[in-house]
Formats: sequence, C-alpha cells, structure tokens
Amino acid sequence: MATAPEPALSVRQVLTLDRVLAGEPEVVAGAGHLDRPVRWVHVAEAPDVGVMLSGGEMVLTTGVLLAGDEHKQTEYIRSLHRAEAAAVVLGLGRAFPVPPDVMRRAAERCGLPMVVLHRPFPFAELTEEVQSRLVRRKFAAVSLSESVRTALTGLITACAPLQGLLDEIAVHAGCPVILTNLAHRVLATAGERSAVDDVLRDWERIARQAGGSEGDGWVRAELSGGGERWGRIVLCGYRGDHPIGRLLAERGAEALVLHRMLHGSAHSWEEQSARGLLTDLVSGAVPARQLLPRARAAGLPVNRRIFVPLVVRDGDPVHLDRVLRLLGLSGLVAELADGAAAVLLSLARDQDAESLTAHFAARLRTEHQAGGTVVAAADARAAWEEVPEGLREARHVADAVADHSAAVDLPLVVRLRDVHLRGLVRLLRDDPHVQSFAERELDGLLCGRDAEQELLPVLRTYLATGRNKSRTAQLHHVSRPALYRRLEAIQACLGVDLDDFEQAASVHIALLAHDAQQR
Repeated sequence: MATAPEPALSVRQVLTLDRVLAGEPEVVAGAGHLDRPVRWVHVAEAPDVGVMLSGGEMVLTTGVLLAGDEHKQTEYIRSLHRAEAAAVVLGLGRAFPVPPDVMRRAAERCGLPMVVLHRPFPFAELTEEVQSRLVRRKFAAVSLSESVRTALTGLITACAPLQGLLDEIAVHAGCPVILTNLAHRVLATAGERSAVDDVLRDWERIARQAGGSEGDGWVRAELSGGGERWGRIVLCGYRGDHPIGRLLAERGAEALVLHRMLHGSAHSWEEQSARGLLTDLVSGAVPARQLLPRARAAGLPVNRRIFVPLVVRDGDPVHLDRVLRLLGLSGLVAELADGAAAVLLSLARDQDAESLTAHFAARLRTEHQAGGTVVAAADARAAWEEVPEGLREARHVADAVADHSAAVDLPLVVRLRDVHLRGLVRLLRDDPHVQSFAERELDGLLCGRDAEQELLPVLRTYLATGRNKSRTAQLHHVSRPALYRRLEAIQACLGVDLDDFEQAASVHIALLAHDAQQR
C-alpha cells in the first residue's frame, strides 16, 4: 500500500523551515491566518501582481517597485487579497529597511499574512525548498490515488463482497467509513470496531453534518449512476489533509458504483445491511446491546418500542418489505438460509402487536406470489436485549412446521404453542439418543430403498392425519383396500401394531425425529 502524502504545507510550516529561519522571519500582519495552505511560491514585484496568480501562492518581494508610493503599496496588498494569495513575504533591505506601515495595515485589514525577513535572504533557496516539497507531495498524491484505485479494482475483479471494498478504503483512510443511502440510513460500515460504534452512537447528528458542508474530518462523496444519486460514502473523522481525504472518498465512490453495477443485482445493499444485522442478532455472536447503534443507524425505530420477531418460509424479502411499507409498518427484512426470511417488526408500545402481526400474515396469504407462505412468530419483546432469543424462537417454529404435511392446517401465524411435539423433536434432533431411537424404531423401513420410497410417505400422512385411513387414501390417490395392504406392509416391516396408541405414538415420534435429521 502506498504511503499517504504529507499534508499540504501551511504558511506556518513554511516559516519553520531552516532556510527561512536563517532570514529571521517576523509575522507583522494576519497572524490569525497562518494555517492557510501554500500551493506554490512566486516572486513578484509589480503592483498588480494579482493578475499573475491563481490562488494559494506565497508571494516573495523586495518591494523595489513599491518604495516611496503608498498607493502602490496598498494596491499591491489588495491585489494579493483579491487573488486569494496565501501570504506575502517582504525582504527588508535597500527598499524597506523597516516594515512599511501602510502595507502592514492593509494586510491586517485584508486578513493576509505578511512576513518580513530581517536578514538578507536569497529567494531562490526558499522557492527551491518549498517547490520541491510541493512537487514531492503531488507525486505522492498521484501514487496514492493509483494505489487505491488498483487495490479496489483488483477486489472488484476478484468478485470481493462490498465489505471487502469498504475495509480497503478504511485501511487507507485510517478512520471509520460509512456507506449510506440518500435518507442517511447506514448500509455498511468499516474501520476499527470501537471507532465505528462511537460514530453510530452519534449518527443522527453526524448524518446531518454529513449531508451538509464538510469540515472537521468529515469527508463525503456521492454515489450515482444512470443520472441519479442513490447513496454516499462518508469518511468520519479523517485526520489527514482534506484534499487527500476527498481523493480517497472519490476513489472509493468510483469503486462502489462499479461494484454495484457488476455485482449488485443479487442482493441490494439495503438487503445486505439488514441481513448482516439480523444474522448477528440470531447468532448471538455479538451482544444485542452492541448492535443497537447499528439498528438505529439503519433506520429501525428502537426507542420506547416493542419488537415482534418473525420468520417467513418461502417469502421473498423484496415482497415482504413491500408489504411492510403498504401496511405502514416499521421493520427490517433479511433473507436467511433454506428459503426463509427474517422480519423484525418495530411497533409503538400502544399498538396491538398480535393483531398487526396477524394482519401482516393475512396480507401475505392474499398475495398471489405468497400463497404458500408460513409466518412463524415469537411473542413480542419489550426489551431490545430479548430480540435475539425471539428471533431464534421464531426460526425454531418455522423449522418445526417445515415438515408438516399439507393435510395439517396451520394457523395464520404459527407460534411455539402450535408446534407441540414436532417442536420438541426439532430441538432434540441432534441428540445421539434420539437419533438411535429413530433408527431403531424405523429400521424395518429404512433398510430397503423401495420400502422407504413407497411406504414412508404413506406412514407419514397416516400419522399426520391422526390415523385417518379415508383421508390418507384420498391424499395418496389409492383405494381403501390398497391403503390397507400398504399399512399391513408397514406394520410387518416395523413389527408394530399401528392400532395400538402407544406403539403408533412411538413410531410417530421416531418419524418426526428422522424427518428433522434429514432436513
């Protein structure tokens, strides 16, 4: 990685150079403006010097063309001020043995730093020193720009995720990097975790600042494509030279736009942000309290709210988010594994969580593309710290109903109390004793592939329907005598009597455990 260029030289820093100190410099005006950056050094004597400048120059003069004419002296200072010069350095000597009072007063009125040199000083040495430093800095800036661009382009070419790009930008910037949409909602972050958390805790204020003028280390660059803006990248508390920070932000913005064009179709950044937050909540790898600033910065209302954790099977996150918006509900939606999606509703404390959840599920049921959706829910949580447990409970309920036969009617919103024995078996499915029990009870059917393929589905439906033979025959499109023959074959393979309640219950539990293990 290329090293960052040195910050731009200020007037104050130029005055500390050894070659300048040899001339015994004295600031006689504009002492409060010595931190102005010096873009170049220029030697000029003409009163209308400003026409030759473009701003940011430190102008050196002996004043030989100004001596004896106070009007020219005043106009000289005004001309520098109009040209936005960084400072003027006057070498005392034959033209001005002492600092000219007219020039000093004019410089003070204009806020232009004026420095006099009390000892003879070759201007060529000063210009050589400053120019060489400025040239080195420009080359270093070009090197940094190309280094950042090459690194980011390499990551994009290698199909690196969005987080990889942001991490690379944060390494170069040495400060937290925040990616937001136009509503200032945080989509992704990078940088030292503690520093990022500090930024997110105060994000509401920072977001207003990030959307306005830059300053105090806050540097932003807009993300746009196709003629419209759709986000921004913000360097938070960048401590280097502002132009270098702007260069880093702009290079980062270019890379992020390219990344979105090439790899952004699978999951939008908003979806990735919600998925990362909800995944961290479900896993418990990060304490919930540490995730609270991320949730707030992502736009989720968290103060004096109740939270309803949901897991929707066979639900499209984009569709779920659209339904939330149509119903005016606040929440986050993220895709999970196995065709499930997590939804975290945030409701006001005076809202009826149960009825609103049912309304959301009913709307999904009526939508054409959501005809087979199953909405699993945990009870509403009043404290943010309880949300991870609620999400895990909703996921457990969704997994427990995944094996349900179509013959079993499910409520509009499935809760833990609705999954009964099936839910318990799902929790215990990895226990070695449960695995041994399932294999022992079903051994007669599992040992033969033909029997497993033909008889297990019949057994599963028969037990799921409460041993209703008519319903089982109907669902499998067979006659009653044909069903009786299959049930007899099942009993012969297992060595059980399915008319005996205890034996049937034992086989049912073993079958539930087997199905849970297979999934």
